[in-house]
Amino acid sequence: MRTHNTYGRTFVTDYDSPNAEVQEKFTGSSLCRKKQNNSHKNEKLTVMEVRKRQWEKEISEPKEIQLKSMSPRTKQKIKDKLIAFSRQCNNLTFVTLTFANLVDDLTAVQILRKFIDNTKKRTVNFQYLWVAERQTKNQTFKNNIHFHLVTNKSWDINKYWSYWLELQKKNGIIPLNPDYKPSSAFNVMKVKQNDLRKLQNYLTKYVSKNNDTFKCQVWNCSKMVSKLYTHYSGNETFLENAYKLENENINECYTEFGTLHFVPLNQKSIKLYKRLDEKNQEISSNVQVH
Repeated sequence: MRTHNTYGRTFVTDYDSPNAEVQEKFTGSSLCRKKQNNSHKNEKLTVMEVRKRQWEKEISEPKEIQLKSMSPRTKQKIKDKLIAFSRQCNNLTFVTLTFANLVDDLTAVQILRKFIDNTKKRTVNFQYLWVAERQTKNQTFKNNIHFHLVTNKSWDINKYWSYWLELQKKNGIIPLNPDYKPSSAFNVMKVKQNDLRKLQNYLTKYVSKNNDTFKCQVWNCSKMVSKLYTHYSGNETFLENAYKLENENINECYTEFGTLHFVPLNQKSIKLYKRLDEKNQEISSNVQVH
């Protein structure tokens, strides 16, 4: 059999032929994308010339803003990336960024990008993944956009809390009460690498149930996280080892293309994905060196 493995799931198909050999192959990384031929773009342009061309294109080709949301495939991709990310960091921080007043989606995501860019300049090897969500409990700013980030950074909460609020003010988001500094605007929770239950709770809460629509990008991540591999192909050995560990806890789903095996993630089963961890260690180590 041929197995296609990722954290918590194994898809099984038959060999193409009885004598076929299964070659180990890693996928799910941005490094797997085919490079486009941009030879026609090699001309050197100044920043002003680039902006002018972009502006002219926007004027000549006006586009309606389409609402964006997380498809089931996107949600699964985010989950896989987060688990791969967590395997490369001893500790993660979950950061929630909210706004002090009503804000439109495009302005909100622009402020977020400024916040991330500024943090990059002041933090060595800053890595992250963020998702957008709508506020539902806050009746004053109901359906206001806010963001959840997973990062490898240990935050100076008072410093970045103040900076996040000041950044909002600079971009026109003024609190209803100018003297009020909402403590919930910048919230940080720490999660250790081996705390798989807390990580999975986060995934379920902020990704799986997120069916909101936005007029902006719904998620993004740093280049290193984007490069992490989330899948690899192999032979039957992986599944045999999985059933030795979690025989009674593995659920199966049959399709016309093969069988999907759901392997519960815990401190024992996570070791099955050592090959993925080792492959991604090459990427994260290279980023840290540079």
